[in-house]
Amino acid sequence: MAKYATAVFAKYPVITITGPRQSGKTTLARSTFSEKPYANLENPVTRQFAEEDPVAFLGQYPQGAIIDEIQRVPGLLSYIQVIVDERRENGLFVLTGSHQFELMHGITQSLAGRTALLKLLPLSIAELATRFSLSVDEMLFRGFYPRIYDQDIAPDQAYGDYFETYVERDLRQLVNVKNLSLFQRFVKLCAGRCGQLLNLNSLANDTGISHSTAREWMSVLETSYIVFLLQPFQANIGKRLVKSPKIYFYDVGLASWLLGIEEERQIATHPLRGGLFENMCVMEALKYRYHRGKRSNLFFYRDSNGKEVDILYTKGEEILPIEVKSGQTITSAWFRNLESFRDLFSGKSCSKSCLVYAGDTEQVRQDVHVIRVFSLARCLEQL
Repeated sequence: MAKYATAVFAKYPVITITGPRQSGKTTLARSTFSEKPYANLENPVTRQFAEEDPVAFLGQYPQGAIIDEIQRVPGLLSYIQVIVDERRENGLFVLTGSHQFELMHGITQSLAGRTALLKLLPLSIAELATRFSLSVDEMLFRGFYPRIYDQDIAPDQAYGDYFETYVERDLRQLVNVKNLSLFQRFVKLCAGRCGQLLNLNSLANDTGISHSTAREWMSVLETSYIVFLLQPFQANIGKRLVKSPKIYFYDVGLASWLLGIEEERQIATHPLRGGLFENMCVMEALKYRYHRGKRSNLFFYRDSNGKEVDILYTKGEEILPIEVKSGQTITSAWFRNLESFRDLFSGKSCSKSCLVYAGDTEQVRQDVHVIRVFSLARCLEQL
């Protein structure tokens, strides 16, 4: 993303980098724009200065700056707007933030049309593969947060600390949760539905909360980059298609920890290994888009008869259907849903299809490109 960020900074006065906590936003900003001074609004002294005297605070940085966790002082955005409008220069401010809703609300109000928006998720499989030789189960267990690899932290400790920090700090800022144990149960139940259709009524009943509370909590998980909802593909093809999204986690390692997985060896026989593997593949495709400065173009297909394709990667009018299988032995049954989908969308709109699995051999079979999960980004690049 650094290359893209540098190029887009030359065209906008401000760039805003969002993403989960500890995904590497600060590292990206400081390493890519090392010539810019840095201010962290998590620092109480810095935050107080910015809140009480924003003009003097920004006056320290006549050539712009990197301002970390900008959502902590959203009022600064209006003053930044004044500066960029007066200066009429590109490449002034780099902003970072972890809360989508708060940050986007402020940007919509103050910096619309003045900032490029970048989303940085944790490491991709392709990035990890350049430094580490990991098995599929290792990735499902350890996840993709840089700190786990840079500091060699045990995943159970890292995700335990991460989630506790999120609940104690971010959650209390976003919503008033009176019963934290119920919220924790809600999140763990979400992990147990990884890769499944979202059913808020079921989640609410199993948690012991109202439907409206479940809807509010799900929105909070989305805006704080914990949960990602993959939307269903809609098309006028004379079939009843599902309208509910599917639920995934932005980091599969956090989902594994929430499921109570404490050792890598537990992954291989875990009943939700398929859902975790699918989660990892969906996120790899999403990272491919986000880390190139693009919006999500991902959907899934499922009709009322249960025929489903896990990922639809769209590009203009072209559709790349991607089936995901967590097994290592290719079977003919794996291709049936892809065949049905291609029959519905025959012609130019669906000229290719792909099957991602956990094995080691790549081949073209029944006109389907069968690839390892490590090759998914490369496959998307070729589309």
